[in-house]
Amino acid sequence: MTKTEATQQPKDAFSIFLDELRRNSLTVTILAIVTGLLAGGLIAAVTTEGVYAAFRVSFFGGLKAGLMVFWDTYRALFTGSVGVPADIFNALRSGDGAAINKAFTPFFESLLQATPYIFAGLAVALGFRVGLFNIGAEGQIFVGALGTVWVATSLKGLPTIIHVPLALLGGAITGGIWGMIPGWLKAKTGAHEVINTIMMNYIAFRLSEYLLNGILRDPHKSTPISAPIEKSAWLPRFFDDPNRFHAGFFIALLMAFLVYWLLFKTSWGFELRTVGLNPNAARYAGMNIVRSTVITMFLSGALAGMAGANEVLGVNHNLAVAFSSGYGFDSIALALLGNSHPLGVVLAALLFGFLRNGAIQMQLTAGIPIDIISVLQALILAFIAAPAIIRTMYHLKEPKVTEPTLVAAKPEGK
Repeated sequence: MTKTEATQQPKDAFSIFLDELRRNSLTVTILAIVTGLLAGGLIAAVTTEGVYAAFRVSFFGGLKAGLMVFWDTYRALFTGSVGVPADIFNALRSGDGAAINKAFTPFFESLLQATPYIFAGLAVALGFRVGLFNIGAEGQIFVGALGTVWVATSLKGLPTIIHVPLALLGGAITGGIWGMIPGWLKAKTGAHEVINTIMMNYIAFRLSEYLLNGILRDPHKSTPISAPIEKSAWLPRFFDDPNRFHAGFFIALLMAFLVYWLLFKTSWGFELRTVGLNPNAARYAGMNIVRSTVITMFLSGALAGMAGANEVLGVNHNLAVAFSSGYGFDSIALALLGNSHPLGVVLAALLFGFLRNGAIQMQLTAGIPIDIISVLQALILAFIAAPAIIRTMYHLKEPKVTEPTLVAAKPEGK
């Protein structure tokens, strides 16, 4: 058999699978996360004074100290975000409801932390799909929270089954209107949505401060904070204290499914994706660019507003100044990490939620600054944004490039 004939022989199924795995962008994403975690552990080790003290005694002693810091960091991160496996096993074995609730509280707290990330990540991802850069999710979260707290405090005597949807709707509508303003400016005047949404953020921050010092302020408090919302507007919780897990997580998953269905299962979703892919071809095909832009920004703002509603109705039960912990800004990273796909956004939000919740325990038990989580997120995003680094490090093959084809028929009568 000649060399040419040997090279033309078909590969076996396992070899084909390995080739596809090495080309797959999902593989790059997973390796980027793993590499970011490894790099973060290395940074935690090299920034610990005890490691340098051990190195001054002996090289192997310093190496051992660095590995111990690495291990303690991620052990604390895991137990803080998921729970202590031994405690979970013993609680399940005992059958004691209170012990089970306590053992699983870290896990459900991580899901709680991930919930606003899902809403905000979907908001930014939806805009990305239509070629719009919604950088104003943080401001839309604030305005959505304002609308929610107004509905949740001003309406009284309603049953929960009516009050909760109305409060959520109040947050969605106010957040949607706040997002629609830069969308309308983009569609009608060509004003860039990045600049407008950033500016709208600052207006939202100052507006919330003004209202919380004015008509929304609790008259019984000396600080700018709203009155407690009606209990009928609380999102239902499933467990006793200290477990704060509530129904907002499942509402967020429902929104992710609806966004997926809208984008990939409806003709209007196809129109939106076409506008994002090639607005000139979409316009030639008779698609309404202005309508798509305005409605997309409204829906994007509505999803971000629901993130604010989730925090008011499910966690805080009131609204204070600067209540958001940067969910809107982190959502940009979530949308990029999730490749602007609803499922990817949910998975990225879960990752961020578990990292965020575990960071508290990591700081308490391992003595590692909580800021290391921000470093981890930045490293992961850097590797995601520059996949060539990961492909070079792990000798991955380049993905197969297929050019998308848009066939746009000229509207009749034109």
